[in-house]
Amino acid sequence: MIVSLENKQDKVVIPEEMEKLLKGAMNIVAKRQKLGDKVEVDITIVDDEEIHALNKQYRKVDRPTDVLSFALDEGEEEPEVLDSDTEHLLGDIIISAPKAVAQGEEFGHGLPREMTYLAVHGILHLLGYDHMKEADKTVMRKEEEAVLREMDLSEEFFGG
Repeated sequence: MIVSLENKQDKVVIPEEMEKLLKGAMNIVAKRQKLGDKVEVDITIVDDEEIHALNKQYRKVDRPTDVLSFALDEGEEEPEVLDSDTEHLLGDIIISAPKAVAQGEEFGHGLPREMTYLAVHGILHLLGYDHMKEADKTVMRKEEEAVLREMDLSEEFFGG
């Protein structure tokens, strides 16, 4: 999987190892979902003001959120991302650094686990997972935790 990461905010110091964690998480998702090596995802870290503006513009929700996903394959058909030789941009994941810090503190597991969780949550949305119905939420949460478990970042390692 091709992962590009851009930090477009200066309110939260993002540790160097964060890039390795996020890329590792995306590669675990790619392996679990049988995605081709040429599938690309872009992760952008922003501040609350930027994610608030995006949330308002695209979701009509007038407040900041923790993560947004913008799939480039919106529509009825599933994206062709399995074992293809052609590069394919799956979409963009936008993460609020201040929200990640606050939630990491609130849940007692810190920034690395929270930021990684948000990235995994985001890519699963790009792949069609959802959490609007309880049954779908259960499936999505199970997949999120499976990925985080492979990285020793699942809730069980933080008393969850």
